Amino acid sequence: MSTTIPTAPPRQLGPRRITLLVALAVFAQESMWNFYDSQVPPLLRDHLASAALVGFIMGMDNLLGIFIQPWMANRSDRTRTRWGRRMPYLAVGMPLAALLFVTLPHTADSLPLLILVIVAFALVSNSFKPIGEALVPDFIAPERRSRANAAVKIASSLTVIVAAVVSIVLVDDHPALAFAVIALITLVSVTVLCLSIRDSSSPGYQAAVAEDAAEESTSVGQARIRDTIWEIVRDTDRSRLLLIVSILVFGSAWAGSRALVTPYGMETLGLSRGDAGGITLPSGVAFLLAAYPTALFAERFGRLRTMIAGMAIFAAAMVLGTLVQTPTGTVVAFCIGAAGASAFLVNAVVVLWNLAPSARVFGTYAALYAVGWQSGAFLGPALIGGAVDILGWRTMLLDIAVVAAVAVAIVVRIDRLQRRGDVERAV
Repeated sequence: MSTTIPTAPPRQLGPRRITLLVALAVFAQESMWNFYDSQVPPLLRDHLASAALVGFIMGMDNLLGIFIQPWMANRSDRTRTRWGRRMPYLAVGMPLAALLFVTLPHTADSLPLLILVIVAFALVSNSFKPIGEALVPDFIAPERRSRANAAVKIASSLTVIVAAVVSIVLVDDHPALAFAVIALITLVSVTVLCLSIRDSSSPGYQAAVAEDAAEESTSVGQARIRDTIWEIVRDTDRSRLLLIVSILVFGSAWAGSRALVTPYGMETLGLSRGDAGGITLPSGVAFLLAAYPTALFAERFGRLRTMIAGMAIFAAAMVLGTLVQTPTGTVVAFCIGAAGASAFLVNAVVVLWNLAPSARVFGTYAALYAVGWQSGAFLGPALIGGAVDILGWRTMLLDIAVVAAVAVAIVVRIDRLQRRGDVERAV
């Protein structure tokens, strides 16, 4: 936005307070997305008979995010204002997204208007999605980022429950009010954020300003998104590139285990559609319980080692589910797998932040993590589905284990590269 603006260091926020505030921001964002994913398809089904077309429209936000999120995160990295570099985007984007969100049910009678609002909501919401999370490395020291990100992941996971409760209580009788309640949560959250945070006070922002001054730059445009990506690709130390690949690969395994679980339960376990769809519910609780302990393990034993152990547990759990193909065995396998996967989901983006060469690219790195994960979410179900077409449903969990094992091998390689390096990093 503008060039460097000198700022007097304001009152610093403690790590616990800033963690809660970032968790609040992510909670508001993900509440909208979870409710959107569950309640917008019925609006489209009133106009479209094709499930494939409904799925295409609903998946469009992931495709848009792959392009918009890195660009907008990079814009925030290059922004310098007295309010900071993240909050201006959140202060504008979150209320605008809430306004579009509350408009959705009122456009349901017109398919063109409904699709127009859907596209607008996807554009706006994707534009600030990684920016709130980038406040974590801005404010939190490298050694404490895992536990902060664990709190953020827990807040994100809780939104599934919130969306479900609002759906059960309001959707049938008051659908427009249900959308309004979720939008109100977002407005309250962004109000608290705006009253509490000036990220110009963050150590990350101050470090970026100091780097700008040291380079005697007249503009804050040195780290464009293509420059950042090209620097990662050209680096002789392949750690960052391999980490992004591992995010994509493990994201594929995770998404495959979620997207295809209902037909797996029906075809392999003989469950009804409803019972099969509920297989992963206990594993969601297991993830919540495991997220914070895995952050503590990472800080004690190393993030890469913890990620490797957790991913290996996930793969082993999928093998267990293959060997014990009963409803109870599958539920147990998914609970163990989710607990293991939390080690990766909590720590992978933290490792990526800690490998960043400068505080000026924290937002861009958060977006690169998101792109890797969303790409995996897009490719994983198709990859695992293709394996099912060839080998059958009974080996689906084993197929997922193989993909996860590839991700484990990649992270083991990263760990070896870091141990050989001369530069000490908090990974």
